Amino acid sequence: MTIRRDLEALEEEGAARRVRGGAIATVSRGYEPPFAKRSTDDLAAKQAIAAAAAEHVRDGETAIIDVGTTNLELAKALRGNRRGVTVVTPSLPVAMELANETNIRVVVTGGIVRPGEHSLVGAFAERPFAELNCDVLFLGVGGVDGDHGLTEYNLEDARIKRSAVGAARRTVVLADQSKFGRVCLATIAPLEAADVLISDAPVVSPVAAAAREAQVDFVHVTSARSEEH
Repeated sequence: MTIRRDLEALEEEGAARRVRGGAIATVSRGYEPPFAKRSTDDLAAKQAIAAAAAEHVRDGETAIIDVGTTNLELAKALRGNRRGVTVVTPSLPVAMELANETNIRVVVTGGIVRPGEHSLVGAFAERPFAELNCDVLFLGVGGVDGDHGLTEYNLEDARIKRSAVGAARRTVVLADQSKFGRVCLATIAPLEAADVLISDAPVVSPVAAAAREAQVDFVHVTSARSEEH
């Protein structure tokens, strides 16, 4: 019954069309839902993922916090909880969330502002990552798939994400279960490029199994939605 309700909701939103035995997507792989909508979708799951991600930041480290709504929740989780941390970000919302934290130094990459997303893209946003050696990257993705790896809707954002992966010693991917099995337009990196994958998706999901096979540490968090499923 829960799956049926989910399929009905997707059909009402125009995101899927029900067929015999399931549903097929009607949304382009390049279509990115608006930031304002994503910021409220699955909020409890994103907050649980962010809380778990915050445990991967140690005092004194340099962390890259990527763009996206889950990473914005991570920034909120870090407020008042870390000392001597440097945060590098191409996200204006993340930068503003941490701007007044006296124990966190914020480095903004520069670049061109994407309207609506408030992410920074272009050559000026890519260039800093070639000059930085960071401890950890918290990577947001549009989709995670066992075959297609880590993908993103927007080509410009994907370029920045690839640069960030190359600038960090370890990569932590934050992805709620709606991202699992989804393939977006632009490839960021193969699944094995991640060191840790944090999600509320079931531990028995095919993507979680693919992550473990790729030697990625899969961290399951519990949210109201994951308990329902």
